[in-house]
Amino acid sequence: MKDIFTKQVTDEVISRINALEVTTQPNWGKMSVDQMLAHCNVTYEMVYENKYSKPMVIKKWLMKTFIKNIVVGEKPFKKNSRTAPEFVMAGDKDFEAEKNRLIAHLQKTQELGGAHFEGKESLSFGPLTKNEWNNMFYKHIDHHLTQFNV
Repeated sequence: MKDIFTKQVTDEVISRINALEVTTQPNWGKMSVDQMLAHCNVTYEMVYENKYSKPMVIKKWLMKTFIKNIVVGEKPFKKNSRTAPEFVMAGDKDFEAEKNRLIAHLQKTQELGGAHFEGKESLSFGPLTKNEWNNMFYKHIDHHLTQFNV
């Protein structure tokens, strides 16, 4: 798995994002490119913004038990996988605004570095290692940029 905390990898991902256009079509799935960018921003909103509440005890236990390893593990996501309700995007989004927010989130994450994330608590999964955070951040964005052929 590439290390999203390094400038080289972050710059590579940003270059891929900048290759997107408002008319870019997906290779699979139902999201438009603007919805995909907004969808990818949710991961970072859960880290940097107080926009989402922690799941209740039972839901968190279910997520840690059945979903965590899928999200933070090394294995790539499958095409057309189900997503959590917070990540479902409906309606049109502002392509440029979502793109710029995503780039800013990536830059902030890289600047903070892996050490900042070591042991940091995820809303859904509890404390994660920096490698688990990296896998979640990089695997998710790579999956969707591949979906849109960039």
